[in-house]
Amino acid sequence: MFKLYNSLTKQKENFKSLAEEKNKKKLVTMYTCGPTVYDYVHIGNLRSFLVADLLRRFLEFKGYKVKHVMNITDVGHMVADAETGEDKMEAAARREKKDPWQIAEFFTKAFFADIKRMNFLKADKYPKATDHIKEMIKIILKLIKNGYAYEANGSVYFDLSKFSDWGKLSGNKLEDLIAGARVEINPEKKHPYDFALWIKNPSHIMQWNSPWGKGYPGWHIECSAMSMKYLGETIDIHTGGEDNKFPHHESEIAQSEGATGCQFVRFWLHVKHLMVDGEKMSKSKNNFYTLGQILEKGYSPRALRYLLISSHYRDSLNFTFDGLEAAETALQRLDETWTKISEAVSENKNGKGESLVAAAEIAEKEFGAALDDDLNISGAFAALFNFIRKINAKLTSGVSKKELVVAKKALLKMDGVLGLGFQKIKAEKISEQIKKLLGEREQARKIKDWKRADEVRAEIEKLGYTVLDTAEGQKVKTKT
Repeated sequence: MFKLYNSLTKQKENFKSLAEEKNKKKLVTMYTCGPTVYDYVHIGNLRSFLVADLLRRFLEFKGYKVKHVMNITDVGHMVADAETGEDKMEAAARREKKDPWQIAEFFTKAFFADIKRMNFLKADKYPKATDHIKEMIKIILKLIKNGYAYEANGSVYFDLSKFSDWGKLSGNKLEDLIAGARVEINPEKKHPYDFALWIKNPSHIMQWNSPWGKGYPGWHIECSAMSMKYLGETIDIHTGGEDNKFPHHESEIAQSEGATGCQFVRFWLHVKHLMVDGEKMSKSKNNFYTLGQILEKGYSPRALRYLLISSHYRDSLNFTFDGLEAAETALQRLDETWTKISEAVSENKNGKGESLVAAAEIAEKEFGAALDDDLNISGAFAALFNFIRKINAKLTSGVSKKELVVAKKALLKMDGVLGLGFQKIKAEKISEQIKKLLGEREQARKIKDWKRADEVRAEIEKLGYTVLDTAEGQKVKTKT
């Protein structure tokens, strides 16, 4: 049974989807808070999105059909995550001397390019906030009718005093927040922590007509509108970063449940912060990285994916370049075994034995059991690498065609969850130029001319290959 930690109840629970409970259908609805497209996503964002991708893949591994929606925020996300300050889209537009729509289009394309490189499964929908203004207005009107919201001078606010469940996700109590309030006082609000559903601001570039005059939506209402449109009033799983829990997700609950009277989300999943060299990631500390910057340093998107999913999602992950090097090395081991087993299958080996068939069954079972325990990724990798060791031992001692086929299928099944792209790995066709350089490097290594060996390695890497030193000698693979 799949157990998933629910941020709402603060405990692991047996996972069962709403569709399973109602009509036994193995369908899961899942919503992920996506990027605010005012800049490139950083590796902390990517980690949060990757956990959602891992979760979806594992649910599909277990036989579920997953309907997955990830939004694109292209208006209304304020710099201070409140109604004060400047919209992040407009701040970026001013910085780049472009209009917000141009900024959104550019960075949305950049985001899609990044997740393609990182081998994400494609979500069913990527709705943009600016395409769903009517849906937001409809929910706001409902909230006013239900007594949860009020209009003030062309803006609309959610009245937190009317929602008794406020704080059930984050643990923040309204009375405590008010007592220690350090928010800028807005005379339009009944209470300091009432949040904006619709904002009147004549200086804001992005504006739409509404029953309350021209304005633009608050950040929180966007996710409620888009999730309800595509997934219904109650979602099975909502994922996001730990920083989204308050106030964003807390506000989503209030406005969604205030509008519908239904439970908004059954399982909340929050991903812990990413640290860089033991410190919080920050541009001012020069430790802020995007995928593009990682690739410029010569690392592969596969290695970054491996590293970012290698730690449990409820633990902080400390990103280091040593860790990224270790991820590259781990991938080399996996790729070598995959290449060997693929070559052995094509060579039509006729060895004898059944031990790998049993080992594959055990590996799949241990892999699934680990992930059944709240996505225990360490246990899943342990099962994978234990299986890799057994494969390599059997390849050395003799293996049957049946064993090879079964082992390869098991690896593909596990990779279907991890998304490391085994099936894309092929034996390299090496040019004569590369062969010559490898010969030079091997000779330099024999006479312990390490400087020359490193120089030749650098030459090979400039030609687009990575050199692997294995027990069987030098190997090369195309950089990915």
